[in-house]
Amino acid sequence: MGNFMEMRARHKDEFQKKHGVKLGFMSVFVKAATAALQEVPAINAYIDDEAKEIVYRDYCDISVAVASPNGLVVPVLRNTEHMTFADVERTIALFGQKAHSGTLALDDMSGGTFTISNGGVFGSLMGTPIINQPQSAILGMHATKMRAVVDGKGNVVARPMMYLALTYDHRLIDGREGVTFLKSMADKITDPARLVFDI
Repeated sequence: MGNFMEMRARHKDEFQKKHGVKLGFMSVFVKAATAALQEVPAINAYIDDEAKEIVYRDYCDISVAVASPNGLVVPVLRNTEHMTFADVERTIALFGQKAHSGTLALDDMSGGTFTISNGGVFGSLMGTPIINQPQSAILGMHATKMRAVVDGKGNVVARPMMYLALTYDHRLIDGREGVTFLKSMADKITDPARLVFDI
């Protein structure tokens, strides 16, 4: 998390001035998830039980939780493959306003292809989120804490770390695909330049 946190601290004021919205953590996770979903299409697919077939989607509609006076609601960011960081932050802020004013519509919360759950905002260190059917997977984000890690020179240093959890439907997604998706996300969060350069 250190590289992203440093980049965010360096650019957050300029980002807010230009785009009129704060640069949070969620946009980098949405953009990293979108890229990883495109790399590992099974994570973004679903099983159509009626037709008895696997349906692969060529778009990413990511559900994200926002707080409302009556609890969490999960609106959908549509076509995140076409959204910028600013688009993601702006849309999440709009959903937050709608949730607080009670104007979030059912259409705002239906049709997601993948969900990101952020239990870290409540202090969760680790957990297993439950899949929102008919989606085939859900990502759990947890609290960022300083943890001891070994750097490239063998030194033990403190670094900000976050545990990620991926719950997936094993009828469609095997361990190789699940781990490949998580590794891709971790690489993009660890080195956000990978998102800029589309690698």
